[in-house]
Amino acid sequence: MNDRTRIAVLGAGPMGLAVAYQLALDGHQPVVFEADDRVGGMTATFDFGGLDIERYYHFHCISDHAFLQVLDELGLADRMRWTETRMGYWFQNRLQPWGNPMALLRFKGLGMVAKLRYGLHAFLSTKRDDWRPLDHVEATGWIRRWVGDEAYEVLWRKLFELKFYDYTSNLSAAWIWSRIRRIGRSRYDIFHEKLGYLEGGSATLLNGMKHAIEARGGIFHLSTPVQRILLSDGRVTGVQTAAGTESFDRVISTVPLPYVPRLAPDLPPDILARYQARKNIAVVCVIAKLKKPVTDNFWLNTNDPDMDIPGIVEYTNLRPLGNEHVVYVPFYMPGEHPKYGDADEVFLDKVRRYLKKINPGLQDSDFIDIRASRYRYAQPICPPGYLEGLPPVALPVKGLWVADTSYYYPEDRGISESIGFGRQMARDATS
Repeated sequence: MNDRTRIAVLGAGPMGLAVAYQLALDGHQPVVFEADDRVGGMTATFDFGGLDIERYYHFHCISDHAFLQVLDELGLADRMRWTETRMGYWFQNRLQPWGNPMALLRFKGLGMVAKLRYGLHAFLSTKRDDWRPLDHVEATGWIRRWVGDEAYEVLWRKLFELKFYDYTSNLSAAWIWSRIRRIGRSRYDIFHEKLGYLEGGSATLLNGMKHAIEARGGIFHLSTPVQRILLSDGRVTGVQTAAGTESFDRVISTVPLPYVPRLAPDLPPDILARYQARKNIAVVCVIAKLKKPVTDNFWLNTNDPDMDIPGIVEYTNLRPLGNEHVVYVPFYMPGEHPKYGDADEVFLDKVRRYLKKINPGLQDSDFIDIRASRYRYAQPICPPGYLEGLPPVALPVKGLWVADTSYYYPEDRGISESIGFGRQMARDATS
C-alpha cells in the first residue's frame, strides 16, 4: 500500500466519521459520501426555531471511553459536562420517582416480592461482564424468570411491546442486558445517576471530527448518495453517484445494512440474503419546545393504556437551554407497521395530549414549537445469536468492508460504540 491511499467511506454518521478520522490520522485520504446535506446521521442537528439541536436525543455515560478519547484528541474534553439526572415512571395516572433502590421500594402498584426480584435482577445485570451465556437466550423469558410475572407486566411488558411489536418474543437477552448494564454503570453510587452532554450538543463533536478529517486532506461529498459500489472480477473498482463514477480500490460502507443489496447487487447471493434477512425498528421522534418543564426527570418511563410510547426524554433536564424546555417523544415501531405511514400531525397531536396528561398544568399556549423527524432504520432487531447471521465485515470481495451499528452487538447503538468500532474497522481495512 502506498503512503497516500484514497479510500471511499459511505455514510457520515458517527461510525463513518470515525472511519474517516482514523484513516486520516493514519495518513490515508478518506473520501466521504453522504446522502444527507450534513454530517451526523442520527446525531445530526437541525434549526429548531433558532435553536441548533439534535433531531434525535443523545446522552453520554461515564463508561463511553471511545467517545471521551476522541474528545480529548480533538481538544474538546473541556466541553464535556456531567449532570446528576433523575428518572421517573408514569403508571396508574401517577408520576413516581424511579431509578434507585428507594424509589423501587416506594413504588406504588407493585408488591414487595416483585420489587425485590426486579431489584436483584437489575443489580446482577449491572455486575455481569460476560454476555456470551445470554447470547442464545430469549429476552422476555429471561427477564420474566428473574423478576416474575407481576414485575414483568408492570415494568417491562409495555417497554417491549411499544418498541418491538411482533418481534418482542424473539430478542436476544444479551442485547437487552447490555442496555440495563450501560445505564446501571452510569451511576456514581446506587442512589445517583450521572449522565453527560457536550456544550453545543453533538454538533461540537461532529464539526470537530469533520474539521480534523479535512485538515488532513479528507474530502466530503454531502448530498451525494452512492448509487452503486462497482465490482469487477471479485474486487472493488469504485463507486457510482449521480455525478458519475469515481475509482477506488477500497470502499468502507457504514450505511444501514438494508441499503447494501441495492448498493452492491453483484455481491454473492448468500451474502445478499443475509443482509436482506436483517430487520430494523423505525422511529418517528417528536421534539417539542415548551415554555415550562413537563417534569423534573430526564427520562420518564410510561405504562399507560392511552399512550403508545415507552417513555419521554426531557432533554433540558440534562442539558439546560435557558428558558426553553425541550422534550423528545419517540414512537418506535417496525418500519413495515402501518402506523409508520401516519401523517406527522397524528404524532404531534398525540404528544400534545400525552404531555398535558402527565402535567395537567400545561396549556396549548405553552407549546412554542413542535416537529417530527423519521428514521427508517433506527435500530437493528437482534434475535438470539444475532452476530452469527451477519456477513463478515471484510467481505469476500477484495477491498470491500461493510458494517453498521449491528456489528457491535450486544451493545446497543450509541455514539461511543460507533466511534470505537469505526476506528478499529479503519485500522483493519488498511493493515
